[in-house]
Amino acid sequence: MITPGAHSTPKGKAFVVGAGLAGLSAATILASRGVSVRVIEAAGQAGGRCRSYYDAAMDGVIDNGNHLVLSGNHAVQAYLARIGARDALAGPPRAEFAFVDLQDGKRWLLRPNESGIPYWILCETRRVPGTRPRDYLKYAPLLWADKQAAIRKIVADRGPLWERLMRSFLLAALNTEPEDSSAALAGAVLRETLAKGGRHYRPRIAHPTLAAAFVNPALHYLRAEGATLQVSTRVRDLGFDGSLAIALNTADEPLPVTAGDVIVLAVPPWSAADLIPGLTAPNDFRAIVNAHFKMTAPAGSPPMLGVIGGTAEWIFTFHDRISVTVSGADAIVDQDREDLAVRIWADVSKALDLKVPMPPWQIVKEKRATFAATPEQDARRPAAKTRWRNLFLAGDWTQTGLPATIEGALRSGETAAALALKHLSL
Repeated sequence: MITPGAHSTPKGKAFVVGAGLAGLSAATILASRGVSVRVIEAAGQAGGRCRSYYDAAMDGVIDNGNHLVLSGNHAVQAYLARIGARDALAGPPRAEFAFVDLQDGKRWLLRPNESGIPYWILCETRRVPGTRPRDYLKYAPLLWADKQAAIRKIVADRGPLWERLMRSFLLAALNTEPEDSSAALAGAVLRETLAKGGRHYRPRIAHPTLAAAFVNPALHYLRAEGATLQVSTRVRDLGFDGSLAIALNTADEPLPVTAGDVIVLAVPPWSAADLIPGLTAPNDFRAIVNAHFKMTAPAGSPPMLGVIGGTAEWIFTFHDRISVTVSGADAIVDQDREDLAVRIWADVSKALDLKVPMPPWQIVKEKRATFAATPEQDARRPAAKTRWRNLFLAGDWTQTGLPATIEGALRSGETAAALALKHLSL
């Protein structure tokens, strides 16, 4: 973590290309240190894949998807503290996870203990139904798995623990079929969550929206620090001379970059590959489908419900809507939107015991939501530092050691900002 004001004010400027969470993370850190920051965003609004917008079908503001963070995500906590949004996340005081199996109607509540010693697995009423304590120990080898290994090579068991917890957990974290996913990335998630105890993985949801929690406070902070945001502006190309990036050209104007300036490129991997000669980056991606229904959930409904045996995977209940996330959704992403809504609503109705017609709805598809979290794609993730001394990369697709998550995106911004500050101090 970088402490604001710890050093003298750098003299050079910082151009941050991309106003998703990685770019906002880097920009707010740089601005906190007195750097003159200019953020350039191709879309018409900030937020990237973590955005909120007014939807006419829902007649209200919705998020593009449900982005769960956990209480132990330290980059999330540092970012929210920096932008003055410490109270922007809502969640239970303890780690509790409700599940329903749509095939047999079984319901259960997973209740881990707070400490790192998992004595909760010894209690039949607190663990996954049909599992035994030794089942959980089979996942310990993931904690030190080799980067070339897929999960199927490390964990062969496909019993109740896999079917009723681990597959859903890993699919949500990796957005890739778990069997084919990187065992090392899975291990990184487990080390920071399940292996540390419940106090590190209390679920947290942006409140009331993603933009209100992660984006709007950051923009307010940047304005207060004198930074500028330029939206609807696409960077066409970069100019290079030897070991330096010397120009940043948009469709409207060329922006000269001096040797004392820095560029943080926080754009999707396919855009970065177009801008940087010879860049190796992830080139295989996985979809996410989100469904939103304009209806208040019945009283007593859990704020988050894991669904086993259906199309829906996680159901989130808000005061004005019910939202559903389907990860690793390549098999359904191209299906007709209304067909998807009907299919997912059937799962919601069964899971929440609803006997009402389908309310107004919206389907949001992210076809390239994340890179495929396979060992092969993980090996293609570049470092933040490039061969040009003043050009740095940020994004959850860079080598963060984590899968493509909000925590990973924010950490990438921290890394890029630290490198940029080092250059600016020369």
